[in-house]
Amino acid sequence: MKHHKVVPSPYGPLTLVADDGVLCGLYMTGQRHRPAEETFGPRDDSLFAAAEDQLKAYFHGELKEFTLELRLAGTPFQRSVWSMLRSIPFGETRSYGELAEALGNPAASRAVGLANGRNPVGIIVPCHRVVGADGSLTGYGGGLDRKRRLLDFERGAGLF
Repeated sequence: MKHHKVVPSPYGPLTLVADDGVLCGLYMTGQRHRPAEETFGPRDDSLFAAAEDQLKAYFHGELKEFTLELRLAGTPFQRSVWSMLRSIPFGETRSYGELAEALGNPAASRAVGLANGRNPVGIIVPCHRVVGADGSLTGYGGGLDRKRRLLDFERGAGLF
């Protein structure tokens, strides 16, 4: 059964969603591909202590890599992309093409982008670290302003 909790962040409220106690969603206000609120289940503040602690540490610059158990629903290809996103170090970026090549299919950069856009656990699975081939900021489900702010934060332009 799913449950949720809304927590504050420097990027606006974040809705955390758990399925049988395992984090399966982190959604920003106005996020593209955000599921309908009624799919999040009832509010339960007791399930999210570890996620809240790690998010707070991340936003204070004390955590570079999340270690939360996740339950990510997606196709095998999407899950392989999301797994690869977790390997991009804090403060670094990779292009869609670089990820496609690392997955063994250099022609799949568009498919990587589509999978990236469907990431159900933004920030924790750092889809904001993926940029265009020329380093430009391209689409982000949470909006390009948030993407820019997250990347600037990780590059040391300001801690919260």
